[in-house]
Amino acid sequence: MIQEDVNQRTVSLSIRAGRLTANVLARALRDFLNAQKKPKNEFAHGKQTLKQLMKQNAGAVNIEVDEGNIKSFDRVARKYRIDYAVKKDKSVDPPKYFVFFKSRDQDAMTMAFKEFIANNQKKKTRVPFKKTLQKFRELSQDKNRQREKTKTRDRGQSL
Repeated sequence: MIQEDVNQRTVSLSIRAGRLTANVLARALRDFLNAQKKPKNEFAHGKQTLKQLMKQNAGAVNIEVDEGNIKSFDRVARKYRIDYAVKKDKSVDPPKYFVFFKSRDQDAMTMAFKEFIANNQKKKTRVPFKKTLQKFRELSQDKNRQREKTKTRDRGQSL
């Protein structure tokens, strides 16, 4: 009885392709089988909605972040593989952003915030590249002027 059920199962696979070749069909079947192997209840990782974060039943902790630093925080959070959600509080005149993350990620979050703050401090003290480039341009112009003076000197031509 069980053997008959296994034999009679069919798979419906829809492929949109300009030209259906054996390689396209094999790749589609391989992708389908790989998708079947993945567990269905696997949670999202990285940046996600607050609803998705709460579904993980891990408890959430939040930290306030200002608007300009959200993108740079995203890079650091991905590095430390932190699951987090960003929520905007519109009730305050300059809107506040809250970063919610799982409470079991708290150690990773403290390390991520230390690195995040250190990176922000570096950015504030760093001299912009355009200013450095302009300084070197001015220096090179001064050297070129001195060279031109020596090149145009008369050497006493004789006929």
